[in-house]
Amino acid sequence: MDRFDAMQAFIRVVESGSFTKAAATLQMNKTSVTQLIQQLEIRLRVKLLNRTTRKVHVTADGAVYYEHAVRLLAAMDDAETSLSNAVTTPRGKLRVDVPSPLARLILVPALPTFYARYPDIQIDLGASDRKVDMVRENVDCVIRGGSISEQSLIARHVGDLTIGAYATPNYLAQAGTPTHPNQLAQSAHYLVGYLNSQNGKVAAVEASLDGNTVSITGRYQLAVDDGNAYLAAGLAGLGIILLPTYMAKVHENRGELHRLFEPWAFSPMPLYLAFPPNRYLSAKLRVFIDWVIELMAHHAPKCAP
Repeated sequence: MDRFDAMQAFIRVVESGSFTKAAATLQMNKTSVTQLIQQLEIRLRVKLLNRTTRKVHVTADGAVYYEHAVRLLAAMDDAETSLSNAVTTPRGKLRVDVPSPLARLILVPALPTFYARYPDIQIDLGASDRKVDMVRENVDCVIRGGSISEQSLIARHVGDLTIGAYATPNYLAQAGTPTHPNQLAQSAHYLVGYLNSQNGKVAAVEASLDGNTVSITGRYQLAVDDGNAYLAAGLAGLGIILLPTYMAKVHENRGELHRLFEPWAFSPMPLYLAFPPNRYLSAKLRVFIDWVIELMAHHAPKCAP
């Protein structure tokens, strides 16, 4: 039995609650994972897991061993990193999930600068607006706009996205150009709805001017749950969109979108980078977080409280 492989398998089973899910994240078959855990229990002479037909539960002894195993593997990772000069050049694979527009317009174009510093880090990048089960999918960190509802995650505020209201010239020619946000709830205008991934409801946005704050409300014919689809709906003239300005900039410059309510300030969208508390903050993850903070300081600087 390779104790390193056995500890890794045990940690994955505890975090995912399933031998099948653990095997998938480790790219092993379920039988091999089961055998590793059994051999580990025989070696330690304790029962680490209680197995039922539906779920795997860690025992009291298993919970203690899990904490030690996580720290031990972290120390081993640090030792290997130090021996390979990875303090300055960390190495290994990171699994990251970010919103698709952020990946397309900010993160991916900037990655050459990241790889110039850290050529030995491999990134598996998921680009989506969906809610990610970080433990089950073995994701190291996510970047998300808006609040992080999962209280179990460690979240770092890395930036704020400025928001603007936009519509196409054709849409405004047909529906008229509103001059006050309240007109959207009192006229024939349509908003394109953006569905919150946490609760499935259309996200609300507030705007303020001279101490007055209003909530942007109105009818919609279409609501979507993806940033790229949301932008596409606005460009198709399906309604007014409330969009991060970095997504609208090129289309505004081309005359494809017109910005509305410019005297008004919209509530910024906070950006968070989150990771599981039991996931070791390795050198490769630390430098990635630092790089994201540096990147967002340029593209989405934090707003004053």
